Amino acid sequence: MNRRQDYISIYGAFAVTIILWGSAFPFIKLALQDFQATHLSALRLVIASVILLLIGAIKRVPLPDIRDVPLLMLLGICGFAVYHTALSIGEYYVSAGIASLLVSTTPIFSALLATTFLQATFSKFAWLGSIIAFSGIALISLGDSEQLKAYLIGIILILLASFGESIYFSFQQPLLEKYGFMSLTVYTMFAGVLAMLVWLPGSLHDLQTAHVHTVLAVLYLAIGPTVIPYLALAYTIQKVGVSDATISLYLTPVVSLVFAYLMLGEIPTIFAIIGGLVTLIGVGITVLHDK
Repeated sequence: MNRRQDYISIYGAFAVTIILWGSAFPFIKLALQDFQATHLSALRLVIASVILLLIGAIKRVPLPDIRDVPLLMLLGICGFAVYHTALSIGEYYVSAGIASLLVSTTPIFSALLATTFLQATFSKFAWLGSIIAFSGIALISLGDSEQLKAYLIGIILILLASFGESIYFSFQQPLLEKYGFMSLTVYTMFAGVLAMLVWLPGSLHDLQTAHVHTVLAVLYLAIGPTVIPYLALAYTIQKVGVSDATISLYLTPVVSLVFAYLMLGEIPTIFAIIGGLVTLIGVGITVLHDK
């Protein structure tokens, strides 16, 4: 593959990740009309893992080395079980657009983890960006004064989801180099599913009474935002590294806010809009400080 084709494939993977992940937040909100959050997360991960296992069988993905299993389990639980469950529960309390803005803090958590555990550097500009981003989150927290307690619970849960996802991105590099993006995604998603199987019976119960449009939303979440972006993002991480690859998360709120307005009629409050812009500026300063 020449340089031009390489750039096209990388930017194409970025675009797929941004659009599909941006659309996930309103689709989660839609699916929560008929599915409990834990049941939704379990069902979409089970469906996605079946698809990935079929792809893995076709590609003849080998079993991982036994010594890598603990780290694979940790990444799978954090990146899939924790992320999807905390995000889905959090969307009980906050809008889809706000959820996407909060998840955009993942690069900051990733940078902090890399600084703490991977001997990466964190400049003064990065610290400044982090302070600005979390100041934006403080503004977002003022967006629903009528149900402040529930709103804050939602914010905390989605930040937990963001932190779980940052663990997944920050510590996958050596395994990515060893196994490749396809195998790593199969291993970690299967590990995440194992942690969610306890809720599968509840998922099947919800499925029996769910409306067609929410069932289709779950299928879309399983096939679209759950399978494809993880493969695309793992590919970009392999090509350009974790810091550059997770910049794609910086753009997903824009897509999500558009989808949330078109699908759900959500219009953020002025505090949420200002806080979201401040958060994105802070994230941008943090992830671009060394570019």
